[in-house]
Amino acid sequence: MTYLVRSLILLVLLYPCRAAIAEDYPTRPVTMIVPFSAGGPGDVIARILGGAMSATLKQSIVIENVVGAGGTLGTNRVAKAAPDGYTLLLMHVGQATAPALYAKLPFDPVGDFAPIGLVTDVPMILVARPNFPAKDLNELIARIRNAGDKITFGNVGLGSASQLCGLMFMSTTDTKLTPIYYKGGGPALNDVIAGHIDVYCDPATGPTPYIQSNTIKGYAITSKKRVATLPNVPTSAEAGLPAFDVTTWYGLYAPRGTPKPVVDQLVGALQTALKDPALINRFGELSMSPVEPERATPEALEAFLKAEIGKWGRIIKAAGIEPQ
Repeated sequence: MTYLVRSLILLVLLYPCRAAIAEDYPTRPVTMIVPFSAGGPGDVIARILGGAMSATLKQSIVIENVVGAGGTLGTNRVAKAAPDGYTLLLMHVGQATAPALYAKLPFDPVGDFAPIGLVTDVPMILVARPNFPAKDLNELIARIRNAGDKITFGNVGLGSASQLCGLMFMSTTDTKLTPIYYKGGGPALNDVIAGHIDVYCDPATGPTPYIQSNTIKGYAITSKKRVATLPNVPTSAEAGLPAFDVTTWYGLYAPRGTPKPVVDQLVGALQTALKDPALINRFGELSMSPVEPERATPEALEAFLKAEIGKWGRIIKAAGIEPQ
């Protein structure tokens, strides 16, 4: 019996089983993997989104933080998971930067995943420890220049949003900062609050409540206009640095091969969640908003991911960063 014939027989035998799985889905809790630490922006978004989606799916969504290697450990876990809709991935722009940053990825960022849809675009915000002696962005930049490389910059690692934001900040200001590496956004933000590091650039999700309470200083947000939750924080353009323009987008994925009926259910649950007033309100409190319905689709996410891989590949190469 040839390999082709055996494969066809196997597909015929498996099809009813896969169809039954799709028809009954979901019959148990779904795991949403976040490749970053608890308390960070991705974790917060996942918990809000998971709660909203579970109402439609009629099953709980369990958030699992799989930390390490710039998010690639958790991402690989999903790439290798059974394609049954019970293991999902919430990943940010790092899905697009990984090919340029890693010489040997254990997964294909496009080919190994079934995209569900985009979730949100989160502006970045540049913050500093509460006692940092600079009243605005211009003074912050001047102090960094005068200090050489003595000022520390929190960094969640290769391919992280904080690393990309830091690269863009140093490039646009022609400055040099000393990176301090962390395993996640939560620990990095805690060290800014405690004054152990000087500067940090994080998706606005994390620092917003601490800026509101004057626990840390906010210098510039990379949105097109000021956000209602942080009315006193200028945009990077208003602060005099329009080229400092970077956002962190998040997308939802399943393993490639997940049955289309299951993907369709997940797309429906995602789109319903993004229209939920409670989710919209909670996102707004964290200085972000859900994407438009036409972007919360598999086609939109896949096209956007491919475009972002090309864009960030060029930026990372221009920065002289060699794949590791």
